[in-house]
Amino acid sequence: MATEVVKRLINVDEYYKMAEVGILKPEDRVELINGEIFKMSPIGSRHAAIVDYCAKVMNKLMDGEATVRVQNPIRIDYDNEPEPDISLLKFRSDYYTSAHPGPADVFVLIEVAGSSIRFDWEVKAPLYATHGIPELWIIDLDTNQIEYFSKPQGDAYTETRVFRPGDELSVMGRKFAVKELLILS
Repeated sequence: MATEVVKRLINVDEYYKMAEVGILKPEDRVELINGEIFKMSPIGSRHAAIVDYCAKVMNKLMDGEATVRVQNPIRIDYDNEPEPDISLLKFRSDYYTSAHPGPADVFVLIEVAGSSIRFDWEVKAPLYATHGIPELWIIDLDTNQIEYFSKPQGDAYTETRVFRPGDELSVMGRKFAVKELLILS
């Protein structure tokens, strides 16, 4: 008689308990997606530079109007706590000290991707769309462009655009040159 093999998924509370008891170490670069723990790709120097520079640009543009977070958790739901590279969030003077922000707090999530781009397209984008994240940007290191996703419906975004170094992109009514974020190599 055949038996069905069922995957045992974990939730956010169990994820934190694993860190508390030392199963997950502080230096482990992981995130919880759909009840599974995924190891994040190593951060290369260009990736790190773009994240740092993007945070600088966004902090300058959004001063006092949005909270900019770098590689910190978003509590999507009980089974998901991704760590996008940049999060533009509703401004809170306490900077979310009482709890991680959730989908209702998000204006834009930004992922910087090289080798992880397929994961961002196939796993993270549908997750973010499903939970109503209004905008997702994927900064593609290989093609040197920004893929812009908006208008979530179901598990997909209904509007997608590509922005290249010569283009301008707008966030919360403020325009900036795309080449500012791409740090051309």
